[in-house]
Amino acid sequence: MIIGLTGSIASGKSTVSNMLKELGYPIVDADLVARVVVEKGTKTLETIKVAFGEEVLSEDGTLNREKLGTIIFSSPQKRKQLNDIMHPAIREEMLRQKNVLLEAGFDTIVMDIPLLFESKLQSYVDKILVVTVTEETQLNRLMARNNYSLEEAKARIQSQLPLSIKEQGADAVIYNNGTIEYTKEQLLKILSIWKD
Repeated sequence: MIIGLTGSIASGKSTVSNMLKELGYPIVDADLVARVVVEKGTKTLETIKVAFGEEVLSEDGTLNREKLGTIIFSSPQKRKQLNDIMHPAIREEMLRQKNVLLEAGFDTIVMDIPLLFESKLQSYVDKILVVTVTEETQLNRLMARNNYSLEEAKARIQSQLPLSIKEQGADAVIYNNGTIEYTKEQLLKILSIWKD
């Protein structure tokens, strides 16, 4: 069984991902994969350099994320251009890692994909687990965690698909407004139902 784990910014998805790791489930993490595919010497980094120029590289030849971020943040076309380079590379590497784990004999694998719905990757997984919170909790956590103003926090949250829509596409939902213990209790219950 391939479980797709998703949520939104400051919903607590990483907390649930860590719980699954502690329970012994192998995790294919889209955020880590996104870093791997642009490491020095990769085909993807070379393509980014050609598309955006030498200035997106640091002196040591690695990707300068801040420079690239500045370029794509102010231009929807440039952002789309970057996504068109990154997404196929990320998908390919995630599938490669999943296949390695399947060949190693794991029968349940978690694919931690923050933008599962936005990237339309539902077909990559058998079950979708959404970690959700109330809008108020999400705003408060994001402001506290990243020192954002209310406006900055709202802008970040609104750049993603609303959690209410993600919940509708889920096979199971974890409500992460309470204690860590309550979140874990929900997770264990869902896993035991899916195991049957």
